[in-house]
Amino acid sequence: MTLTYKDAGVDKEAGYKEVQLIKNLIKKTHTNGVMSDIGGFSGLFQLDTKSYKEPVLVSGTDGVGTKLKLAFMTDKHDTIGEDCVAMCVNDILCQGAKPLFFLDYVATGKLIPEKMAKVVEGVANGCIKGECALIGGETAEMPGFYDEDEYDLAGFCVGVVDKEKIIDGTRVEEGDVLIGLPSSGVHSNGYSLVRKIVFDKENMEIDRFIPELNATIGEELLKPTRIYTKTVMPLIEGFDIKGIVHITGGGFYENIPRIIPDGLTAVINTKGIDTPEIFNLLAKWGNINREEMYSTFNMGIGMILIVDKDELDGITKELKEQGEDYVLLGNVEKGKEKVSLCHQ
Repeated sequence: MTLTYKDAGVDKEAGYKEVQLIKNLIKKTHTNGVMSDIGGFSGLFQLDTKSYKEPVLVSGTDGVGTKLKLAFMTDKHDTIGEDCVAMCVNDILCQGAKPLFFLDYVATGKLIPEKMAKVVEGVANGCIKGECALIGGETAEMPGFYDEDEYDLAGFCVGVVDKEKIIDGTRVEEGDVLIGLPSSGVHSNGYSLVRKIVFDKENMEIDRFIPELNATIGEELLKPTRIYTKTVMPLIEGFDIKGIVHITGGGFYENIPRIIPDGLTAVINTKGIDTPEIFNLLAKWGNINREEMYSTFNMGIGMILIVDKDELDGITKELKEQGEDYVLLGNVEKGKEKVSLCHQ
């Protein structure tokens, strides 16, 4: 008996079909720097060096974590790729980088072209929102390693910033102001705790309708992570932004200190935050205290800008002109703890 690759569980024809399904999706993301098309061994992108005195490439990589389980449970796969783009793009924005291009990696137990095309559709939509080009990727069929109905997803983003304009928090000083930009919900962090609360403790079905959310629990938890490029890049280009924080896993207590110099404290009053109802419900269902919630989730703030108080009026005016909501969270003060939250 002669064995083939297909006998081992790898269907090359399915891979070819997926490529045909995603070609047009990828082309929609292409920008002026793209020099290659899908199907090559790598992606090519020409850097516009004339726009930068000393261009520095900034890279970021991430996945979606156990939020993928929600996509499997709902059999909805067209938004999870957007989460993957968001996690990478938002991270490089924190350094002041303009996103240039993105690549994805999907590994699955059984390659179903239509399902994988939905995943890539989400990636492409995320790239459009993130203003970066999808120039390559990889889909790996790995029978016996992943379950047939499941997959893993990771992404890689590269951006560029002028060396003199790198944002790293070193210039943050006493008196600076913290501006919070709203999240779209839970984003892509804390889902191991979310699933434990919702499915283990509360024994909910994924399609259970929650009146307080006006949505099923699955619909709420699959809301894509917000991508901040179109809001933040004009601010980076037009103002002196001293620090940017992407609120991901670890919440306020882990992420904010990464951009605060020693001897200073980000003093934040959370009272002004319009916290999405899903966080209140998770706290109630899981009997979770406020400190743990702010240590795990974004609580309604997905990104924080740290700016000089003299820049505040110009920045808030720009945000209003964009139609962007924002919250004045507090100030940077002298102190030993790098972050201090009050709830008055």
